[in-house]
Amino acid sequence: MDSFRGFEDEAALATAPEDEPAIERPPEIGADERRMHVRAYNYWVSLLHGRPYPAIADVDPHTIEDFGPHSVLLDFSGNPKDPEIAFLGRALRVECALDRTIRRISQVPARSLLSRLTDHYMQIIANRAPIGFEAEFVGQRGHNTLYRGILMPLSSNGEAIDFIYGVINWKELADSSTAEALEGEVDRAIAAAPALADCPIWADGPNADLGEALSHENGAADHPSLGLWDDESEESEPAGPPADACLADRLCAARESARQALGFDQRSRAALYRALGQAHDFALAADADPDDYAELLEDSGIKAQARAPMTPVVKLVFGAGYDRTRLTEFAAVLCWARREQLPAGSLAAYLEAHAGGLKGVVQAERRARRPQPGPDPWQALRDRLHAAPPLARVDVAVDGSDEFVLLLARRDGDGLAIVAPVNDRRLVDGAIRKSA
Repeated sequence: MDSFRGFEDEAALATAPEDEPAIERPPEIGADERRMHVRAYNYWVSLLHGRPYPAIADVDPHTIEDFGPHSVLLDFSGNPKDPEIAFLGRALRVECALDRTIRRISQVPARSLLSRLTDHYMQIIANRAPIGFEAEFVGQRGHNTLYRGILMPLSSNGEAIDFIYGVINWKELADSSTAEALEGEVDRAIAAAPALADCPIWADGPNADLGEALSHENGAADHPSLGLWDDESEESEPAGPPADACLADRLCAARESARQALGFDQRSRAALYRALGQAHDFALAADADPDDYAELLEDSGIKAQARAPMTPVVKLVFGAGYDRTRLTEFAAVLCWARREQLPAGSLAAYLEAHAGGLKGVVQAERRARRPQPGPDPWQALRDRLHAAPPLARVDVAVDGSDEFVLLLARRDGDGLAIVAPVNDRRLVDGAIRKSA
């Protein structure tokens, strides 16, 4: 499932209970003007001209070269329950393998990328503002797909929302075996490359481009006297705590891993999975040292929760003020790891290998939490009726092979005259219940 919110109203994002797995945090508009959904939002704003919503007459997706091929226009002025697809961009149509016979929402395949837009179009009417979304799902071809997009309201009369314009961008993720093979090829290529000469290079000299490459590889500290560059190198993966580390040290290591994961681009799954792995290791250590864990919770002002035991853990690691929906999702992952009895240091690898990644684990935990269906409350009554002695026997031709049959009778003197069988399973079941 996706997470939606209005960009003009932070409160429009619904939050789930703390013990219920939730969904991805929506994107921040304005964070990166290069992103397609941000450009689409700016385009929508440029058409307002003081009105609550842009006029549909001002929008022509055929002429939008930037994000038009990645967009869809929904027209539900005629049928709000099954809107018409007034426009579907070429790139989106090709990605979903749709032909031009798809004209309405009800015809959109359930596991297609287009369904990520159309499944939630009614939410934009409730928010009455553009809705951003960002998540990951397993597409029609069975590949994990990251997508990010926006739904924007339009109006034909300036008041009612009777059109919605959506823009979505996506990319497929390589599976773990492919990613490992690519990483190995890159490592071998780097190892086989000739070493560059280690000599001073002036920023404005003829070899400035070479110097820039060296600065990214080695850092400006290699030539501090020259003061040529001041680029920050990418943070390396934090080292885990030693085996004999105390609980507080383990919490510090988990927090550092979480800080780096949240500092990276949201598409960096590996950093997030490492942080969740450290959080799981901390949770195992907390189980073995409940007194120190209780002290850490008290110092942080966090209460333990019997119903949601992993929520305090993720609050300690990722921060109590972090997005609530993400915290509950992380707590679900840790509950799943405990349910599966994963050993320390193994959760990150399990998340990488699990079908659907983090989302797949959250769904697995949700399924595990659902109560098992109880016994049929009417089966005992059926058993009693099956063993009950018959009041009378009659020869009546009845269709079907069900054990119990409903007969319609009329009073005839001191007895009953059967006039017809009733071949209706619902009425038969109702009669069985009434016999109780």
